[in-house]
Amino acid sequence: MGSAKNSSTEARKARIEEMRRAERARERRNRVLVVVASVVVVAGLAVGGVVLVNKQSDSKDTAASDSKGGSSGDSGHFVTGRDGVRTWSGKLSRTHVSTKVSYPMHPPVGGNHNPVWLNCNGDVYTKPVQDENAVHALEHGAVWVTYTGKAAKADVDALAAKVRKTPYSLMSPYENQAAPLILSAWGHQVTVGSASNPEVDKFFATYVQGDQTPEPGASCTGGAMK
Repeated sequence: MGSAKNSSTEARKARIEEMRRAERARERRNRVLVVVASVVVVAGLAVGGVVLVNKQSDSKDTAASDSKGGSSGDSGHFVTGRDGVRTWSGKLSRTHVSTKVSYPMHPPVGGNHNPVWLNCNGDVYTKPVQDENAVHALEHGAVWVTYTGKAAKADVDALAAKVRKTPYSLMSPYENQAAPLILSAWGHQVTVGSASNPEVDKFFATYVQGDQTPEPGASCTGGAMK
């Protein structure tokens, strides 16, 4: 009897010890899982915080860029020839953009521009046009005549008549320029004192679909009309 009782006691002790070992093992596993979960949560919060900060920073940068206008992508400066024509010495970008563009010259003679060109089939606009569309017209080989409120009416009328009979040309008022009358083409620009200045005919003859045209033969109709 005593031997059987001792065997039963030893077996019970063994089962209890086994249960304790299993419990301790479960506790160790639980502690490891808690630590791992905590590390994952902290790492996730850190990454989320960085992404949020970067997103906010990008949003601020985008808003600032939109408020100032996108870059024209141009580099260089004007070089004035003996005939008075100013030629842009440097890079004139040609990327299509849908935002406003901040050009380094007024009127612009090239640079990033709107995907839609301004109609330039002898079109005379009586109100200001978008630079970005007009630059696309220059890319097609057009000459752009611009004038301020200081230009003589007789000169404006004479230049308008010339534009109307000249495909690949256009005309519009432009107050933000340094002289009353300016003629522009892709990469080139000249100031004239009057419509009778010989430089007017020379500029048209040289630059309407001239050698400077990045896209010769491209359409001057079917684009924007203002």
